[in-house]
Parts: sequence; C-alpha cells; structure tokens
Amino acid sequence: MIIDLTRLRSGIDESVDINEIYSFDKEYISNTDLLELNAVKIEGKITKDSLDDLVIDLQLKGTMVLPCSITLEPVNQEFDIEISGNLQEIVEEIEENDKKIENSIDILPIIWENILMEIPIKVVSEGARNKKIEGDGWRLITDEKRENINPEFQKLSKLFEEK
Repeated sequence: MIIDLTRLRSGIDESVDINEIYSFDKEYISNTDLLELNAVKIEGKITKDSLDDLVIDLQLKGTMVLPCSITLEPVNQEFDIEISGNLQEIVEEIEENDKKIENSIDILPIIWENILMEIPIKVVSEGARNKKIEGDGWRLITDEKRENINPEFQKLSKLFEEK
C-alpha cells in the first residue's frame, strides 16, 4: 500500500488522507496463527509537524479469524488498533524499509506489524467453553485451583505464610 508523499513534502497539501479496505493474502498469514484476515478498514492521515517531520495517525478495524485453542474451530476476533507517531521512527523500528523516506512510502509493513502484535495468545470459541473436556482417566486442567497438591510442595508454601 504505497502512499505518494510528493504533494505533502512540497507543501501543496497539508495532509495525505488514507481510507482503504485491505484483505491480506495467504502469503502474509501463512507463518502466523491467523486463518483469515479480510476487509481491514484503514483510516487516517499523514501530516507534517512544525519541524517538517512526517506524522502518521491511523485507525485499523477488522476481524481476524483464529483457531480455537481447544477445538481448532475458526473463531472471529475483532480488533481496533490506533497507530500514531513519527513516521520515520516507526519505519526504523520495523526495519522493513531501510531506505530514506522520499516521495513515497509503503505503509503495509507498519499495518502488518501492528496487527501481529494484537493476535491473542489464546482464543476459545463459545461452544468450547461449555464443553465437557475430560475422558477415561484424563481431564483438561485449567486455571482453576488444583485439588491434589504434592505434600512436599505444601510444606514449602508454609514458608511464605510465616513471613
């Protein structure tokens, strides 16, 4: 998603408006936990500040499809991301574009990096929350307190209670 900055740099325009809907192809999502990432709404603008540095303000909204951590069924996870800051600094952080920003910039790496940071570690579908997850001689241990505590470890916990 290459943005032309010529009119902004020359002072003809005060800002470059961005209003796009973008769908990421399989090449982008192949090495992630994402199953789908379609129709991401990208709104914002690029402006110049008082020091003639470029400043970007973006709002990303969309729905990512992730596998359920228990059943592996597709789960829709909505996201709303704000990106704001000095464009040169953001590009240097990502290190995707080592070249100096002149007349155009590809903002897709910035958008992609911020979406990747929003992927949750664990997603559970509504159907899996109510499911009985146990079988003959096994059960799924969740965050709930365990009933059987090793007596040796129980002695260690008393050390913390005495203080």
